[in-house]
Amino acid sequence: MLKLDILVLAAHPDDAELGCSGTIAAQVAKGNKVGVVDLTHGEMGTRGTPELRLQEAAHAAEILGLSIRENMGFQDIFFKDDTEHQLKLIQVIRKYQPEIVLANAITDRHPDHGKGASLAANACFMSGLTKIETWQDGVKQAAWRPKFVYHYIQNNYIQPDFIVDISEFWDTKVQSIAAFSSQFYDPKK
Repeated sequence: MLKLDILVLAAHPDDAELGCSGTIAAQVAKGNKVGVVDLTHGEMGTRGTPELRLQEAAHAAEILGLSIRENMGFQDIFFKDDTEHQLKLIQVIRKYQPEIVLANAITDRHPDHGKGASLAANACFMSGLTKIETWQDGVKQAAWRPKFVYHYIQNNYIQPDFIVDISEFWDTKVQSIAAFSSQFYDPKK
């Protein structure tokens, strides 16, 4: 088992890069183990394919120096904050035992961002309940609750509770976003 200091949960591949990749890069530079788990493949997006977005996510993971990057394979647009999805996410939280979870914005233009935020917050709380049993590779997982759950700002402006200075990591942030080239309109294509 790889224990993470910070686990970033993102509804779509590229949400973590757009929302908090500067913070990720800053924490990796401090020696913290950071991982990203994307909930969906972003298959309902206007541009790109699920396969291409997985490749782009892997490239962004290299740029950011992530310890892990996984994809839950939930159905884009149609996933829910329900028992089925909560239990799957609880398994991931217990697997990596992060101290901090960063998740999508609580409210945003894209409905998956708010759903992802709710699912993340609920699964983080529930993962600490010993009466919820989950298993990994045939072994019962220990209960684990992250100490903090924070939400990164995405499309809609939300007054932040705190700000992380990422000035030193701005170029890394831009490079990680650029890894998702399929998501940017190119009039030449």
